[in-house]
Amino acid sequence: MSIFDKLKNTPAAETAPAANETGSKTFSFAALPESAAELQALPEAALDTPFKTAALTVCALCAYAADPDIGTEMLNFLKGPQPLSAYEKTFLKDRFRDGIHVPFSYFAGSSPENNYTPAEPFTVTVSTNPYSYQEDGYAVLYIASTGADSPRQLKLRRKGSQWFLWEQMLMVSIRTPKSADPWA
Repeated sequence: MSIFDKLKNTPAAETAPAANETGSKTFSFAALPESAAELQALPEAALDTPFKTAALTVCALCAYAADPDIGTEMLNFLKGPQPLSAYEKTFLKDRFRDGIHVPFSYFAGSSPENNYTPAEPFTVTVSTNPYSYQEDGYAVLYIASTGADSPRQLKLRRKGSQWFLWEQMLMVSIRTPKSADPWA
């Protein structure tokens, strides 16, 4: 039997990659987790889709705004086998210097006019685009901020059946909250 015959007889399920989820998924949280244990107790903490990991990243960044140590613990859980690097820790510390409003801007109901106070339950929508799965084992997903004109991206990496946070571009500048805007 030649190598080509062996390839023809290989079951498709063994060689075809798993289908990647597309579209958008919306997640609602009655309350935001206040500890790593609370985050890990959520059903999304199975991390079995990149959408779940992305949604929990927003929750972890909100926790970071309240307590950087707890937020770091949550983010390290979401990063899996590769915890936050020294650079990532410095980046986060720097981004929160101007205020804690940015991660809350990803929840429905928030706006610059209400100082990014989200509606309850806390609802976040995570989306794909046609280029989300171009690199094998990675997913690039998007979350819209109510303080920006275009969605922000997160890159997630698959290990086994779980998806972990690889990098996030959520903590970038958005419109100033009304209460902090000297021109309002």
